[in-house]
Amino acid sequence: MTLNSRILGAASGVAIACTAFAAQAEVLFWSTQAKPVEEAQAMREQVLAGAGAVDYQPNDGGPWLTRLQAELQSGSGSIGVLGALHGDFSAMNPDDLVDLDDVGVMSASETFNDLAKLGTDSMQYIPWMQASYIMAASKDALQYLPDGADVNALTYDQLIEWAANAHEAAGEPKFGFPAGPKGLKHRFFQGYLYPSFTNGVVRTFASDEAVTAWEKMRELWAHTNPASTNFSFMQEQLLSGDAWIVFDHTSRLAQAFNERPDDFVAFPAPAGPTGRGFMPVLAGVAIPRTAPDMGAARALVEYMLKPETQIATLRATNFFPVVGVTLPDDLPPSVKAAGDAVAKMSASADANPGLLPAGLGDKGGDFNRIFVDSFERIVLAGQDIRAVLDDQKGRLAAIMEETGAPCWAPDAPSDGACPVE
Repeated sequence: MTLNSRILGAASGVAIACTAFAAQAEVLFWSTQAKPVEEAQAMREQVLAGAGAVDYQPNDGGPWLTRLQAELQSGSGSIGVLGALHGDFSAMNPDDLVDLDDVGVMSASETFNDLAKLGTDSMQYIPWMQASYIMAASKDALQYLPDGADVNALTYDQLIEWAANAHEAAGEPKFGFPAGPKGLKHRFFQGYLYPSFTNGVVRTFASDEAVTAWEKMRELWAHTNPASTNFSFMQEQLLSGDAWIVFDHTSRLAQAFNERPDDFVAFPAPAGPTGRGFMPVLAGVAIPRTAPDMGAARALVEYMLKPETQIATLRATNFFPVVGVTLPDDLPPSVKAAGDAVAKMSASADANPGLLPAGLGDKGGDFNRIFVDSFERIVLAGQDIRAVLDDQKGRLAAIMEETGAPCWAPDAPSDGACPVE
């Protein structure tokens, strides 16, 4: 049954039906995702319509964790399936989750599947859906790609050469970067540049490999539109022609693809010496050890990974599939373009995800500021890279020690606060 046909029922009838549905639910799906009313309704009415008796209940992280911990401590509970971000699961004791190796469904990304093991030998959750940042370019710029370069498998050196070729052809720099006050530049450094060159973010912040990374950023900046310090949503620069090649979050590129879908191409981020760094916003589904009906819970996990369910989830949440799917023709052009790029990036053999920072609490802004300040001092002000990193290293170490936040991928795990080596 479609969402529109269900809405046609009287409000009182819907309320009664929902009450009855919850009462007879075999599986309580306890989630931190798809919390807005419209998304939650779409999850219930569209995504889970064929899943049998399921009570989908999204909550903020606090209430979600409080109820889960209470059930785990008591040794019994009513939660059947958990939906949450990787960071939520990584903060849990793996012993509180059921091994899911025998479920029979996994994501198309071996990297995601490895993350889902949470440092164990077994799948502790199953990757469910993802969002990310990607590259995009005017199709007219493809003619300036370096010889032999594959736009779907670029290296940083090839990206720099491509930007240089476009610069020469246009007579002005045509790479665009979201370096404005509201731009997401810090995510590029944390999730793309550092993982690609240092295989870390915190531990490797001031490493020799980090110096090389910032040297490459300087090379790229030489072919970057200098007005990028005012750019925040790169869809605007693609449409205006102020930039031919750009990086940004999928949602901040959507307008360009929706208005002129035939003019632009989306593609994965480039790779460096330690892999194709990218920052997935990765959500998964898991089963707590206190689930009342393990069979029904496992069936729901399998259902969430079916291709048709993954597409329905994309429509409901704008999170992309983690399994191989053929996207239908009636999706917005931006969704199809970005979805293809995200899928290629996450499934690439050299994928090296740099996860969202976790465990920083109210120090998240200070953490981001270190990367922004480093960019401004090294790239914009031309200060010595080694001197800047050594100076910033102490600030970063103080944040990690104050918060006690352990390392997250791709940094190696830590006991206690992640060290700045």
